[in-house]
Amino acid sequence: MRIVVQEPPFDLGAEAAAFATGRRDMGAIVTFSGVVRDDPAKPLRQMVIEHYPGMTERALHKIAAEAQARWSLGDVLVIHRFGAMHPGEMIMMVATAAKHRKDAFEAAEYLMDYLKSRAPFWKKELAADGESWVAARDEDEDALSRW
Repeated sequence: MRIVVQEPPFDLGAEAAAFATGRRDMGAIVTFSGVVRDDPAKPLRQMVIEHYPGMTERALHKIAAEAQARWSLGDVLVIHRFGAMHPGEMIMMVATAAKHRKDAFEAAEYLMDYLKSRAPFWKKELAADGESWVAARDEDEDALSRW
């Protein structure tokens, strides 16, 4: 298991390749990456993500360990950035390795649902018309409730 909370950008291709390399006992590798999304109706200048160092890493380790206990996983990777990011930049990445695809896909979805609704990150959007904190969405809460 590898959990990384960092400010600088990461190389999605290099991270995915490193995670998959040498996995002779795993039949499925699932990766998901989140990107800062722009909205043409309300152009985004940047998104700023804040967190509490130490607390955030502990929370991510805990949920990754729960995913490993719940599904038959060989490994888990979570990378999440903080700081200022512009539209099109990578925010985060989740990767899961399992013998079978169902475990890899379900565990990745579980981790994503948790990261979207419960992980201790706070997002502020800076748009042309001002700044606003990103509020929790009902559909994210609904997605988490299925687990």
